[in-house]
Amino acid sequence: MTALAHEPLTHEEVLLEGFLALDTPEGFRAELIEGGIVVTPPPDGDHEDYIGLIVNQVIRRSRTDMQFSGNKGLKLKKGGNCPKDHLIPDGTFAPMKLRLYRGADPWMPSDGVAMVLEVTSTKPKADREAKRRCYARAAIPLYLLVDRDASSITLFSDPEHEDYRQHCTLPLGKPLALPEPFAFELDTADFL
Repeated sequence: MTALAHEPLTHEEVLLEGFLALDTPEGFRAELIEGGIVVTPPPDGDHEDYIGLIVNQVIRRSRTDMQFSGNKGLKLKKGGNCPKDHLIPDGTFAPMKLRLYRGADPWMPSDGVAMVLEVTSTKPKADREAKRRCYARAAIPLYLLVDRDASSITLFSDPEHEDYRQHCTLPLGKPLALPEPFAFELDTADFL
């Protein structure tokens, strides 16, 4: 009896294998977004300030106790001919009772994530479009985008297939209502 020949790897499998083997410099983030590898440099202080302002409010004011991660990557559902997207949101919120961030693997499934947060930086188009589609495909209920170029904040909700069916965009400085499980108004006055 002869040994079975291994099936050749598909393009998507080779891309995913190569992506997972990347060794990026400290502070840089490598993500696999819709079949392309995107590397971004470390964020600036204003970027981190926005994240801190949001995290503080969510932890203090959310109706549901939330955990936050700014480092854990998400393995998102496959879409189209793309391999599984691997994104590292600026922030991920999940109910504390789920304790989703445990384990040594730097990549976790998105099941149970309540909201992802992105603050635009060097690649704002990716945050506005490609990442939005990836999060919708993964059925993440809420996507919060702080768009520094537009001085606005947008909450995307009701994911279906490739996009979110609803969104609310307000200028920075206006309060933004976050629905359950958060159930409070996010104050953006300090964002100005």
